[in-house]
Amino acid sequence: MSQRYNVNETEATWRTAWRDARCFAVDESPDKPKYYVLEMFPYPSGRIHMGHVRNYTMGDVVARYKRARGFNVLHPMGWDAFGLPAENAAMEKKVHPAKWTYENIAVMRGQLQAMGLSLDWDREIATCHPDYYRHEQAMFLDFLEQGLAYRKESWVNWDPVDQTVLANEQVIDGCGWRSGAPVERRKLAQWFFRITAYSEDLLNRLGDLSRWPEKVRLMQSNWIGRSEGAEIDFPVVGQDTGLRVFTTRPDTLFGASFCALSPHHPMSTEIAAGDGAAAEFIARCDRLGTSEEVIATAEKEGYDTGLKVRHPLVDGLELPLYIANFVLMDYGTGAIFGCPAHDQRDLDFANRYGLRVIPVVLPERADAASFRIETEAFTGDGVAINSEFLDGLGVEDAKRRVIERLEELGSGTGTVQYRLRDWGISRQRYWGCPIPVIHCADCGSVPVPRDAMPVLLPDDVSFDKPGNPLEHHPTWKHVDCPRCGGAALRDTDTMDTFVDSSWYFARFCSPRDDAPVARAAVDHWLPVDQYIGGVEHAVLHLLYSRFFIRAMRQCGLLGIDEPFAGLFTQGMVCHRTYQDAQGRWLNPSDVRPAPGGGFETHDGQPVTLGRVEKMSKSKKNTVDPAAIIEEYGADTARWFMLSDSPPDRDLEWTDEGIAGAYRFVQRLWRQVVEALEHLPERDTAAPPGDDERALSLRRSAHRALKSVGEDIDQFRFNRAVARIHELSNEISGFVPPRNARAAWALREACEIVVHLTNPMMPHLAEELWRKLGHERMLVLEPWPLADEALTAAVLLTLPIQVNGKKRATIDVEADAPEDRIREEALAHPNVVRALEGKPPRKVIVVPKRIINVVV
Repeated sequence: MSQRYNVNETEATWRTAWRDARCFAVDESPDKPKYYVLEMFPYPSGRIHMGHVRNYTMGDVVARYKRARGFNVLHPMGWDAFGLPAENAAMEKKVHPAKWTYENIAVMRGQLQAMGLSLDWDREIATCHPDYYRHEQAMFLDFLEQGLAYRKESWVNWDPVDQTVLANEQVIDGCGWRSGAPVERRKLAQWFFRITAYSEDLLNRLGDLSRWPEKVRLMQSNWIGRSEGAEIDFPVVGQDTGLRVFTTRPDTLFGASFCALSPHHPMSTEIAAGDGAAAEFIARCDRLGTSEEVIATAEKEGYDTGLKVRHPLVDGLELPLYIANFVLMDYGTGAIFGCPAHDQRDLDFANRYGLRVIPVVLPERADAASFRIETEAFTGDGVAINSEFLDGLGVEDAKRRVIERLEELGSGTGTVQYRLRDWGISRQRYWGCPIPVIHCADCGSVPVPRDAMPVLLPDDVSFDKPGNPLEHHPTWKHVDCPRCGGAALRDTDTMDTFVDSSWYFARFCSPRDDAPVARAAVDHWLPVDQYIGGVEHAVLHLLYSRFFIRAMRQCGLLGIDEPFAGLFTQGMVCHRTYQDAQGRWLNPSDVRPAPGGGFETHDGQPVTLGRVEKMSKSKKNTVDPAAIIEEYGADTARWFMLSDSPPDRDLEWTDEGIAGAYRFVQRLWRQVVEALEHLPERDTAAPPGDDERALSLRRSAHRALKSVGEDIDQFRFNRAVARIHELSNEISGFVPPRNARAAWALREACEIVVHLTNPMMPHLAEELWRKLGHERMLVLEPWPLADEALTAAVLLTLPIQVNGKKRATIDVEADAPEDRIREEALAHPNVVRALEGKPPRKVIVVPKRIINVVV
C-alpha cells in the first residue's frame, strides 16, 4: 500500500463522485432546519485570486459542517457579471463584453470547482443574463409604481473625454480615473431609488443585527447619519424672501458671523444669472467634483454676494451672505450659518475673509474672560457664553432652549436630518441592465409595457466612439411611444451594478422561476443565515441590499425584514513585496534566496524586500491559486488559508506556510493508512476491559470533536486546525496499539479525526473514510456526537513563577499540550505585568507541577 497520497488524482475522483451523486443540490424541505450560507459572489475577471480562495473556503467549511449537523444547506454560486471592466476589454481587446464575460465565467467556474466547494451549481446565475436582468427591470417598474423610483436632475461628476458619469471613487485628484481628464460637474436627468424613505428604519434596525460585526454596524450608522438640529430662517435684507438653513448646533447661533449658500442653491443660481463673477466662481466650484471628501479637504473659498441676512435672535445684527465651495446642496437645506469658533471649516473660512470669531461654548476649567479661538476651533463639550439667555447652560440644554425660542418667534423649528441620500442608479454605459423607460416629447417618461419586457441589450454595438454605445446605436433607442404611438426614445442609461448585487441572494432561492422570486421559496430560505465577504462592502452593498429587501417587501414580493442574519468579514491575503534595482515591482516567482543572504532575481540581480501588503496586480505580489492547486492540491490551499491566522485578520502567504500545510496532508494520510493494519473491522463493538492509554486517547478525540464544532460555529477556524493537529499528534504516538481495547480506541480516534478534517480538507477526508472501510460517502454522514463523560475536563492548578517568585496560578486540563500551557501562562495578566514588556528568555513547564518563567 502506497504511503504517499496522490493529491490530484484523488481530488478529481471525489469531485466527480459528489457531482454525479448531486450531493449539494437542495430543495425546500420541511423535514430539516434550513441553513443558507453565502459568500459574496465574484466579478468574472478571468481568474480567481487568493482572496477568493480564503473567502469561499470559509463558507464551504460552514456549509459542510452545518450539512453534517443535519441542516438542509443552501450554498449557491453566481457571477456579478455586468460592469465597466467588460467595456474596457471591449475597447482595448476588440472583443464583445458578453463574449469576454462568459469566457471568463467558464474559466473561473472550473477554478472554483477545482477547490472542491460544496456548491449547488444547479442554481448558478449571472447578472448579465437576460433571465436575471429581466426580473430586475420588472422590479424597477414595481418600485416606480410604489414611488420608490423616480427621475430628477442631479449634479454629477462628468468625464468630458469618456463622456460618462463617474462615481466619486472614480475621481482621482479631480480627474477621471481612466481618461485623466479634469472632471466637470454637470446637471443631468438621473434615475434614483428612494432609499431615504427607509432612513429611520435602516438606522433603527441595526441594533437587531447582533451577529454583524460592530464596526460594520457603526459604519452604516455613520453613513445614514441621523442628525438632530434645527431649521432656522434668516431674513434677507432688502428682500421679502428669507434664507432657511439647517444646523446640528443651534446652541452656537449667537456665534454666527456669516451665512453661506451651496453653489447650486436656487439663490446662487439666481445671483449668478446677473453676476458674471458669481457665475465664474460657481464654475470653479464645479471643477471640484461632487465627492464629499474632496470638498472637505479643498481650500475653503467663498464669493461675497453683497447681500446681508438678519440674525433671528439679535436685533440689528446683519451677517454677510456668501456662496461657498464647501456647502453641499444635498445635505440639509443647502445653506448654513457659520460659527467659526466651533467649526473648523467655518474658522478656516472666517480667517481667510477676516470675519469675526466669537466663542460661545466655554470648555471646562477655562476662563471666559481670556478664552480665545485663533487657528483651531473648539468642538468639545462645555457651557454657553456670550449667548444671552443661553449663558451657563450645557450644550444639550442650550440646544433645546434655543429651539424653543425660535419656535416661539416663528423663526425656526427643531428637525431631524439624515446624511443618507437617495441612490442614483443611472450609468452611461452599455454593459448593464437597461432601464425600462421610454421618453416621449408629448407623454414624458413612460414605463415599457410589461408584455414588451425584457428590454434586451443589442448585440451589434460599437465601442469606437467615446461615451455610451447605446446612445450611438442607430436603431435600438428609436421606438414608438407606448401611449401615443409617436416617435420616442428609449432611456439609454443602464443601472448601477450595485443594483444587480442588491437582490441576487433572493434570486438564488428560486433561480428559474418566472417571477423575480417564488414567494414560498424566498420566505423559506431568507434571510441568509451566514453571509461572508470583505469589509470593503460594509456600507454600499450591504446598505443597498437592506434597502432592496424593504422595497421588495413593500411590493409584496417577500415578507422578511433583513437580508442577512449573520455577517462575517474576513481579513485580506497579503504577501511580501519585492523590487529590483530600478524600483520595479517583481513577482514572487521571479525572486530566489541569494547565496550570501537576502534575495536576488533568477539572473543574479539584487532584490529589495518591501513591506508585506495586500496581494495586488499593481505590486505584483500575487500568487496564482490555480498553480498552487495544481502543485499541492485544493485541500492544501484550503488548510493553509484556515490555519495561519484568525479569519477576521490579514493572512500572510508564504512558501513555507503552504509547504507546511502540504506536509500535514501527507502526514495525516500516512497516520491513518499505517494504522489500518491494527484496527478492528468498522462498526465493531467496544471490547471489554480497561486501558488507561486508550481512555486518554478517547478523551483527546472527544474533546477535539466538541471543541472543533464549537470553533467552526464561532468562526475560529485557526483554533479548530490547532485542535486537529493536537489530535493527530496523539494518534501518531499511539500506533501500534497494545491490545484489542486500544485498537478499538484507535479506530474511533482515526474516524473522528477524519470527520473533523472533512469540512476543511474534504477530498482527503473522503479518501481516508473509504480506506477505513466505509462504503457510503463521508459527505452524507452525520457529524458524530461527543461523549460528554469523556469531554469533562480533569483540571490541574499549576503555579506560575517569574524569576522564582510566584505570580499567578492557572487551571489547565491534565493532558493539555505543553505549548498551550505555555501560551496560557504568558497571557495571564499578572505574568504580563511582571514581565514589564520584556520577552521571556525561557519558559519551563514541569508536567503537572509548575511553570517557571525566566526573564
